[in-house]
Amino acid sequence: MDMTVQSTGTTTLGFKWKDGVIVATDRRATMDTMISSKNTTKLHRISDHIVATIAGGLGDSQHVVRVLQAESNIFRFKNGYEISVSGISTLLANMLNQTKFYPEYTFPIVAGVDRLGSHVFSVDPAGGAEEDDFISVGSGSPYVYGVMEDRYRETNISRDEGFELGVRALCAALKRDAATGNGIDIVSVSQKEFYKWSDKEVNKLASKYGVNF
Repeated sequence: MDMTVQSTGTTTLGFKWKDGVIVATDRRATMDTMISSKNTTKLHRISDHIVATIAGGLGDSQHVVRVLQAESNIFRFKNGYEISVSGISTLLANMLNQTKFYPEYTFPIVAGVDRLGSHVFSVDPAGGAEEDDFISVGSGSPYVYGVMEDRYRETNISRDEGFELGVRALCAALKRDAATGNGIDIVSVSQKEFYKWSDKEVNKLASKYGVNF
């Protein structure tokens, strides 16, 4: 079996709250109809204030994350301050534009906080980058968008409100999309902190929406 074609299946989500961004993913990786992993990390810390999610080819996505982490560190070393969210998104878009689906078949979300505020970008395999208040990518994204369009009113929501909304949206995908499952990773990023909610906190809230891990 060719592991290079392994796909994350997946559901990923990023959105703004009043002091930063919240990013959430599931943990299931699939290969055709098989669940190839039940504990895949799809949420990666690029810098102190920037995170990226992966969707698409697992190996391609992990390679892209390593490149972004390295480029972020090099930028900080050379300039004495962190690269902007737009800067890292543009770097990624340019990289994917040069490969045009092969060999980097990946659909990332890049989100974070910089001196200009909070930002959430989606980047497609052809190198297109779009910013929005909330973005979802992956096979479960239609179900996430259904929740977000109904419940996401404005960017001026609290971190706790954002946590509940993120879990609720992922739970909608977990209940309807076979390629999404096996837990939720969710983090909040602001100028002051990089916070990851514990499995205990996530699982307690997920049970409220009919999902038990």
